[in-house]
Amino acid sequence: MKRYRTLLFDVDDTILDFQAAEALALRLLFEDQNIPLTNDMKAQYKTINQGLWRAFEEGKMTRDEVVNTRFSALLKEYGYEADGALLEQKYRRFLEEGHQLIDGAFDLISNLQQQFDLYIVTNGVSHTQYKRLRDSGLFPFFKDIFVSEDTGFQKPMKEYFNYVFERIPQFSAEHTLIIGDSLTADIKGGQLAGLDTCWMNPDMKPNVPEIIPTYEIRKLEELYHILNIENTVSC
Repeated sequence: MKRYRTLLFDVDDTILDFQAAEALALRLLFEDQNIPLTNDMKAQYKTINQGLWRAFEEGKMTRDEVVNTRFSALLKEYGYEADGALLEQKYRRFLEEGHQLIDGAFDLISNLQQQFDLYIVTNGVSHTQYKRLRDSGLFPFFKDIFVSEDTGFQKPMKEYFNYVFERIPQFSAEHTLIIGDSLTADIKGGQLAGLDTCWMNPDMKPNVPEIIPTYEIRKLEELYHILNIENTVSC
């Protein structure tokens, strides 16, 4: 079995439960605005938000354009006029409080950091990601954190990964594995950068883009087998 030395972890829905954080932040934002948040609006927000972030991954939009237009675009569909940038500021404060962990994340990361060099690779807003990682207790286990906002590039761009590789001492692509939940950002990006990839797919989503990862897992604890190490927590 291949021996890895460096592990690159995505954050949202890989080690931190972004779905839970997002749901809470949306509820608090709409309560703050005195606007009823219906299930239809939640679904429409996800559609709009995912589409905008996909455009960001493809280099068609900036991060600021994504975050400052998603709420105004959503509310416009329901007859509300809104300041998208102001709503984003409020939403960001609520979102920063969401640091719920994916099941098994703390034990896994605390174990792996004893044998591997761990790094964070994430698209998103720097202050938000740093705060959530600190509040979750995971921050000290990572040697460095690479947020797209700080690098000037984003996954899956090869320039993003080049930026990361240049800042990892004695980096070797052959001995590096990237773990993430996004086929289009993490897995495609890893492949373009010449890395082995591990797709975190707890809901068994179909692989629509047909981007084939090196590994696919349902739970984080499956990484122990891939990395050929013992799960000391369950022993």
